[in-house]
Amino acid sequence: MARACARHILVNTEALCVDLLGQLEKGTDFAALAKQHSSCPSGRQGGDLGEFSPGEMVKEFDQVVFSAEIGKPQGPVKTQFGYHIVEVTQRS
Repeated sequence: MARACARHILVNTEALCVDLLGQLEKGTDFAALAKQHSSCPSGRQGGDLGEFSPGEMVKEFDQVVFSAEIGKPQGPVKTQFGYHIVEVTQRS
């Protein structure tokens, strides 16, 4: 079964998500932005969600994690929780 490791930044607005994505594209550290801005408890660990399988996360999140390029931040990804920037760190 497929497995992936990912990290994310969860915010309340699409505008903030787009702004943070722009900062990442300019080289700002992902973990630092997650610690500063993410409303998810994982923000304290730099957004790290650990390893998981398909179906363990909401559908919109899974679609990105199991198809996106590894190491390239993706977003905004809208879910019931808000807007995410998602970065796949590993997939097997």
